[in-house]
Amino acid sequence: MTSKKSKPVSKHRVKAVAKSAEGPKKVVKKQEDLYKNNPFIVPTFNRIYNNPKKYKIAADMLERYTGSEPGRFKKQIILTNFEYYIERFHALCGDTKTRGSAVTVVHSDSADVTIVNFSIGSPMAALIIELLAVTSPKAVLFLGMCGGLHRSLKKGDFILPTAAIRDEGASTHYIPKQVPALPTFKIQKFISQMLVEKGLDYRTGVIHTMDYRFWEFDDKFKAQLYEERALAIDMETATLFVVGFVSKVPIGALLLVSDLPLKRGGIKTKKTATSVFKEYTDLHLEMGIKAMSEIAERGEHIRHYKW
Repeated sequence: MTSKKSKPVSKHRVKAVAKSAEGPKKVVKKQEDLYKNNPFIVPTFNRIYNNPKKYKIAADMLERYTGSEPGRFKKQIILTNFEYYIERFHALCGDTKTRGSAVTVVHSDSADVTIVNFSIGSPMAALIIELLAVTSPKAVLFLGMCGGLHRSLKKGDFILPTAAIRDEGASTHYIPKQVPALPTFKIQKFISQMLVEKGLDYRTGVIHTMDYRFWEFDDKFKAQLYEERALAIDMETATLFVVGFVSKVPIGALLLVSDLPLKRGGIKTKKTATSVFKEYTDLHLEMGIKAMSEIAERGEHIRHYKW
């Protein structure tokens, strides 16, 4: 489905995507040359950027799942779990809205940003990052919601994660469990600047990511959370950070505290979720759009280390 007349995809964008398809072949040759004389290193050729066959399938899958050709995606991408964010983004600055077999997308020419609703959970989080790797994004920002664990938090607070605990299964297929889940520093730094300029307060800390939904009724698990001193809990952040890292996709996150599950009556309900959307979503989205748009305008080099 589409709405609003969109600008045609520029020829140079189409050529850029076609040219990037040659990238995996060059990477394979480079890695083979680098490792051929080192018997202690076994190269991994199952990433989007170094596996031509996987790249081709991923490009096809991205279009099938989203309804948008890879060349239509902007270099700055916002991720969300909720259709409400898609609707608000479309109303604020969207040009083209598409939906494939699984995912909803809105592209904004004026903001030079694409927003993607990939649904909920770590498997979908891992999948969407690998698919978006085909487009070689400059920066990806996850505008997610989380449950506040620390007693000082309240609904509507912003959290800028410094790391995430990998208590889910998807990320273990990409990198060993002992490797920490970290965001791209420069994206988090940029978001921090935006919040300060806006006069907004925020918290930093560790997020516990898990794939166990009704943990609120598990006393043993809750005791573990107290021991960890994690600031908040969600189901995607660690996965996004890990898969972003191994897929060479620069990614950050700005989380919104939507409920306080460790407090009496603090578990999210239909009523409280609706109030959170109405009170805080526009500001959350505004900060995400502003950050991604200004990254595009300033042209700051985000991935500041070599692979």
